[in-house]
Amino acid sequence: MGKITLVTGGARSGKSQFAEQLSDMRSEKICYIATSESFDDEMKDRIKKHIAQRPSHWETIEAYKNLGPIINSISSSYDLAMLDCVTVMINNLMFHSNIDFEKDTLDIINEFEKRVIQEIGDMLIAVKSNPIDLVVVTNEIGLGIVPGNRYTRIYRDIVGRANQFIAKQSDEVHLIVSGINIKIK
Repeated sequence: MGKITLVTGGARSGKSQFAEQLSDMRSEKICYIATSESFDDEMKDRIKKHIAQRPSHWETIEAYKNLGPIINSISSSYDLAMLDCVTVMINNLMFHSNIDFEKDTLDIINEFEKRVIQEIGDMLIAVKSNPIDLVVVTNEIGLGIVPGNRYTRIYRDIVGRANQFIAKQSDEVHLIVSGINIKIK
């Protein structure tokens, strides 16, 4: 049965760096699950910086969906998986869906959110069912103003509820503020 650790914080708070250091302290056999897609020059630069920041001996898997089966498949080869990050994962799931988040009904959007939570739940069940720990990085996006458009409000709400779901299932939760760790669970 694996241990789940959630690391959250604002943008550029140092959460990825903290999660990498924490992961490196806990294990030598680490698989990094990168949820980003390199769709423009800015994202390519961010990915390049993340790759340079983490140890070169970590294996990297690029995926934002079907994470339960991925955890199941790597659990015999790795002691720890680090997923960076949930907010980008949800962004990709939204972007690659056929849903018009500005116009579709709330019933359609609520069904989409259920699928997102199911995706995350499948990943957490895989961790709890296998001898692999998981360190999950996510952004705390609920501290700002209410977004001005429907799409962004829906995104914020889904991420917020997904973060709550992960935190409830986690053995540890860390909040990173200006590079400083505050262990909250």
